[in-house]
Amino acid sequence: MLRIERIEVFVTDLPGRLRRRMSSGGYDTGAGGSWIGKPVLVKLHAGGLVGLGQIRPISPGHWMPDTVYSMLHAITDYFGPRLIGMDAFDMAGIERMFDVTLPYNPNARAAIDHALHDLLGKATGQPVYNLLGGLRQPDVPLEWSVSMQDTREEMIDEAARAVEAFGIEVLCLKAGEPGGWRQDLGNFAAARDRLGPDILIGIDPNTGWTRHETIQALDGYRAYRLDYLEQPIERRDLQGMAEIRRAARGVPLMADEAMTSPADALALAKADAADVLCIKPYKLGGLRPAKRVAAIAETAGQLLNVGGLAAFCQLEAAAAAHFYASTPAHLMMPAGEFVFGLGVIGPDPLVPEPKFTIKNGKTRVPNAPGLGVEIDEDALQRLTLHRVEVTEND
Repeated sequence: MLRIERIEVFVTDLPGRLRRRMSSGGYDTGAGGSWIGKPVLVKLHAGGLVGLGQIRPISPGHWMPDTVYSMLHAITDYFGPRLIGMDAFDMAGIERMFDVTLPYNPNARAAIDHALHDLLGKATGQPVYNLLGGLRQPDVPLEWSVSMQDTREEMIDEAARAVEAFGIEVLCLKAGEPGGWRQDLGNFAAARDRLGPDILIGIDPNTGWTRHETIQALDGYRAYRLDYLEQPIERRDLQGMAEIRRAARGVPLMADEAMTSPADALALAKADAADVLCIKPYKLGGLRPAKRVAAIAETAGQLLNVGGLAAFCQLEAAAAAHFYASTPAHLMMPAGEFVFGLGVIGPDPLVPEPKFTIKNGKTRVPNAPGLGVEIDEDALQRLTLHRVEVTEND
């Protein structure tokens, strides 16, 4: 038994700031000193070991309800006190506790889930990928999500930087521009013209299109080889997704906003509404539910994508990398999106000397026990905006 003795929860500042734009609004890691957009770090203490998990909630946004404040309250007031005294190896029991305590709160669950996997990896001397099924892909290919910009030239320059500076071979262009799908098509055509046929390019309207717009757009994109289409329409419209999939004539259709739980994965499979399911551990509640989605997808003949930017967060990126590395290549498509946690937009301030980096468009998954990422305690102390501790007496 590995008894959970106490829990620390931190909100930490980010010296850097990332701002992006998509059809549903902005993406912003927030101004320095503000809690909004900042990552939440969990430390689980058990048997002289410390498990680390970190999630940066993306709200305010169009589909994920968690915020820094909701994460803090869920962990410190509800999940945390019930975790104290539980066996860290009792993952099924801990998940059941989550279910009967609060019905959703996936970001809070994911932070704890990742910390549990890190803790168990350290306790057993194993990298997390070995807890998830073994090392199937030591080198993980990476995907760059290209933000909307004020001008087409800026958007294409970002795409070119990803390819030329970091060796990225997979791009996802945000779509759903105010000018309609033809404006999106112009962006795509310009990217294809500049970067050529060797780069795999998909698009993500983030639910910004309608059914008929999507079907019209697919015909327009055929001249430029659209490599995949991610979540074009409203997330609950599975009938519409199925109609679009039939009209796509082989262009893989990926579900992201429509896929937030294993139950969603099952519904998508039953509706024949997607070729690819986008796995983001933070939206599913961690690595264990992500593996359940993977089993459903494999049974249904669907592929998996690993999304989530993990902006400035090595621990969050590492969790996604371990999931990717533990999944056979023939079940994955097209690459891991967590490149923004690997220093390409600036360093993770808690990991000033990272070993988990990008090279030639790929990253090698950490092979140390646990997630394989350790934080600088001096940096943590300096950057902490808020700290709460949960103990047996709470």
